Amino acid sequence: MSTLSRTLALASPTKTCALARHLGGRLRPGDVLLLSGGVGAGKTHFARCLIQSLLTTPEDVPSPTYTLVQTYPGTTAEIWHADLYRLTDPVELVELGLTEAFETAICLVEWPDRLGELAPETALLLDFAPGDALEARRLTLRWSDPRWTALLQEIAHA
Repeated sequence: MSTLSRTLALASPTKTCALARHLGGRLRPGDVLLLSGGVGAGKTHFARCLIQSLLTTPEDVPSPTYTLVQTYPGTTAEIWHADLYRLTDPVELVELGLTEAFETAICLVEWPDRLGELAPETALLLDFAPGDALEARRLTLRWSDPRWTALLQEIAHA
């Protein structure tokens, strides 16, 4: 499969959150989003907005930096939010159940480079980088699964 990409300019944290909510409403069990970018690039903000948009009951969505994984009951599936920054060995992912969650839950994974060969081929990669203004972000999306092509076309026209 060939890899496709699209780059979006997100002018503010509000625009980043709006994109996360829009995308979140279209996710289904087995969808995996791999969130990459440097510290402070907007990964956790994006994940928090997306997760909150899928919760049946509002709740705080902390960064899972120290717990590695946080789970939430979503409207259509369980939501897994993983922050792999402190991961020392990909085997820990199997022990945590994350590889199983890739099949049944909606998964958001920060620092996906730590997954190595365990990264699902069907995942959508979101790479966050600083934009032209202080709070702006440049988001590059990459995918090979055809499911994302139609979904991202819809988002581009939203």
